[in-house]
Amino acid sequence: MTHLPFYTDIAKSDRAAYSSSDSNKPLLRVVVCGAGDSGKAALIGQLLGTSEEALQAHYRYVDCGTRRVLITATAVQDTFTDALISSKSSADIAVVMIDARNGVLPQTRWDAVLLSQLGIKNIVLGINTLDLNGYKKSAFDKIESDFNALARDLNFSSVTALPIAAFKGGNITTKATEIPWFTGQTLLAALENIQLDQTAQEKPFRMIVDSATESGATGRIVSGTIAPDDKVKLLPSIKESSVSEIKAGDDLLGSATTGQSVTLSFANPLKISTGEIISAASHPCEISDQFRATIFWMSDNELLPGRTYTMKLGAMTAQATIAQPRHAIDIDTMDERAARTLEKNDIGVCHLNLDRQIAFDPFVENRDTGRFTITDLLTNETVGVGLIDFALRRAANIHMQALDIDKHARSELKGQRPAILWFTGLSGSGKSTIANALEQKLHAMGHHTAILDGDNVRHGLNQDLGFTDADRVENIRRVSEVGKLMVEAGLIVLVSFISPFRSERKMARQMMEDGEFVEIHVDTPLEIAEQRDVKGLYAKARSGELKNFTGIDSPYEAPQNPEIRLATTNQSPEEAADELLIFLKENKYIRP
Repeated sequence: MTHLPFYTDIAKSDRAAYSSSDSNKPLLRVVVCGAGDSGKAALIGQLLGTSEEALQAHYRYVDCGTRRVLITATAVQDTFTDALISSKSSADIAVVMIDARNGVLPQTRWDAVLLSQLGIKNIVLGINTLDLNGYKKSAFDKIESDFNALARDLNFSSVTALPIAAFKGGNITTKATEIPWFTGQTLLAALENIQLDQTAQEKPFRMIVDSATESGATGRIVSGTIAPDDKVKLLPSIKESSVSEIKAGDDLLGSATTGQSVTLSFANPLKISTGEIISAASHPCEISDQFRATIFWMSDNELLPGRTYTMKLGAMTAQATIAQPRHAIDIDTMDERAARTLEKNDIGVCHLNLDRQIAFDPFVENRDTGRFTITDLLTNETVGVGLIDFALRRAANIHMQALDIDKHARSELKGQRPAILWFTGLSGSGKSTIANALEQKLHAMGHHTAILDGDNVRHGLNQDLGFTDADRVENIRRVSEVGKLMVEAGLIVLVSFISPFRSERKMARQMMEDGEFVEIHVDTPLEIAEQRDVKGLYAKARSGELKNFTGIDSPYEAPQNPEIRLATTNQSPEEAADELLIFLKENKYIRP
């Protein structure tokens, strides 16, 4: 068996370790995917001349004559994972492995649809284990025909079917003498000869900054090439300069290209932030804070429209609110279907609003600067991967208006420190009663306040919302925005909402400056709240008349570290209000 030269393991270090002659070759990124036990690991082992155990890093460079090939192994298990999506979305060619004993499986269709959505146009179909049925051509022809049928509407540029023996090495790097009826090329030759529309090296220069000083920036080049004296633009900070020097480690380079990690020095000192994208000045990235994106949802928990998630593109992070999907994609028919949310393995098109502007390219133009991950705000679990379609036009037409009078001036006039006092707890815990008692005391002292009460707001601003998890999320998002505006007016705002989810309370906190959000847990056990049941809601929930009621058939996530905890089983509303008044005085929100 012929083994290919092994260049570097980028799971340990993605710094280019190949020679200058090798790095001048076009870089081809290949992903190997397929159902479990289809032969992915055995195939890559043959390509690299190494064991399956050594493949756990998943990424390896090999030499393919006129090209350098970065081979990526997706997860062996039949699961939909962050690693699988990320590796496929950066690939130029996909090798889809099929076990000839099983033929085309639902997983095969899922892979094909996914590859199509990710813009991968060239497919090599590796039909494996034909040796177990005597290398019958009829079996090969049927699988090729079945795959072509399911791929007919998926817009692939080419599908090249190869009979291979992944375990023995047949038709991978050398021709298989056991298959005389196949006169086509080996897998290695196919990877070398498939014509791509445009390689990463031919695209405009992009480098994602991992670290920086005033004299330069270090990062990985994701597309294009760079040389001294080239003019560049840093985004989203919109700074321009020219490159004075390029280094890889201690080595001075005359140029650098896609795949290399380098340090760029600039002609003039610049303040550079981690996560910025350095782009060719003649073809810069776009910047925006609102997008349409295709999202691949990975979490067991459904997408909750209106909830804030963390978005990461390259090394840049932002807080993102995802709106209700415009539509989802039916992977069986490829038709659009209506969707209020996304569940695990769903693909949907959504609008996103970010808390800051980021630099990007549409995914169809650059997969590295157009792809992002979505993580849960509380758990940091990766819940989805997104591909940017385009910036929303409204983002370019709406700008923050500079105002001469700010909240500090307004609050100084009122003699108080503005804040949101966020009362959370079960229905019947006493939130509204305590908030009302506290406001009376503050009003008597001459302070300026406002109350946002859950029931009252649902009669007006939020009358269109129900009590599903998604509606509860949107309910809190709207109230948080209103509360923020009231704080800008210099007011002390008392917000009384069950607000059952920690994620939304954290989102509300993050919208405010330090010290402006005070979480107050009105801590009343469920049995006590039920005994009070002033509105008769618990009785209706227990009887089944009232669905999605917090504490009964909808969860309440109690605060873990609130600023104040009020135990109302042994404290009257007046006593609770007095305790809060002491807190406000001690922390200088109001006059002593």
